[in-house]
Amino acid sequence: MRILYGVTGEGMGHATRSKVVCQHLVERGHEVKIVVSNRAHAFLSKAFSDVVEIKGLTIRYVEGRMDRDGTLARNLIAAPSLLTNNVAAYYEKVVDFKPDLVMTDFDSFAYLFAKRHGLPIVSIDNQQIITRCKHDDDIKQGAKVDYQLTKAFIRAKLPSCDHYVITTFFEPPVRKKFREQTTLVGSILRKEILDAKRTARISDHVLVYQTSASSKALLDSLNEVRDHRFFVYGMRRKDQKSAPLPDRVGNCFIKDFSEEGFVHDLATSQAVVANGGLSLIGEALYLGKPIFSIPVKNQFEQVMNARDLEKLGYGLGSDVIDAQLLKLFLREREKYAARITKGHHQDGNDRLFTIVDALARRYDKKAKKTAKRELREA
Repeated sequence: MRILYGVTGEGMGHATRSKVVCQHLVERGHEVKIVVSNRAHAFLSKAFSDVVEIKGLTIRYVEGRMDRDGTLARNLIAAPSLLTNNVAAYYEKVVDFKPDLVMTDFDSFAYLFAKRHGLPIVSIDNQQIITRCKHDDDIKQGAKVDYQLTKAFIRAKLPSCDHYVITTFFEPPVRKKFREQTTLVGSILRKEILDAKRTARISDHVLVYQTSASSKALLDSLNEVRDHRFFVYGMRRKDQKSAPLPDRVGNCFIKDFSEEGFVHDLATSQAVVANGGLSLIGEALYLGKPIFSIPVKNQFEQVMNARDLEKLGYGLGSDVIDAQLLKLFLREREKYAARITKGHHQDGNDRLFTIVDALARRYDKKAKKTAKRELREA
């Protein structure tokens, strides 16, 4: 089959998991064309030969918080240029591909292409869990405005797909009206993480991933926890305008990003301190690492992830980086690790691939009946 695969470029989690799915599709003999925006284009272009760059929406962050008004203003200003670039990409690089099926990881370009041409479309992302599943009141407490706004945005962005595959580390009940078209799978894991499972161990450091390059408060708080070493990623950027941080600030070791180094430090860490993004949470849990989660403010999905993480007993969630709470978390890290070992199950993408193969066959007329049965059994 010819498959058009759309990937949103806002945040690299979409790109890393889409790489896993696209590699599997290619290995199964499908012809895959990827459309992708922002930083994810360079990442996916290294792995695949047919990758088209489009323009996508961006999110503005200020001091660890999503700036709603700034994000809206930025995207409104960029909208005319975005539309012009994407129309050009449509006619010059995509329309002649003539796909049989469209898959999208929260990307609107591929979704609209499918609707325009009457093609079946499969959504594979994590955001749909907010709209298609039930969430307890304690998960939404104090964040109901963000919940409703996020829910409305997600519903409007990719409505009426033929099927929704949702990647998640927890399993809330799917709403009754969505059950037939919705499948939950475990976190989608890249090969490097799957390979690291064999050599994972507990060393003497804590891995820290920070999405903001200017969070001095984070380093100050970490340095109050004097009996631990912290390997800090994400605070050095190639496009950073301020003077780069030194290699060491107290007990914090500031790391330049490299995939190999990051995966090694994650696999050998005692625990993880990070925001509430799904990709790193899923990778850390697969490797048995407890998580101290500080979700980005105004992003309900991250708040939800942090609260469900704590509810399952796999770590702690906090609105701020609090040194005393972090000390408590690290003292109890063995308890959290034991709960992860007992309660978290991840099959290394096997179920995901079974679902994806069944969905591909469902929209292949020759294999439709077999695929319907396999999808139901999975």
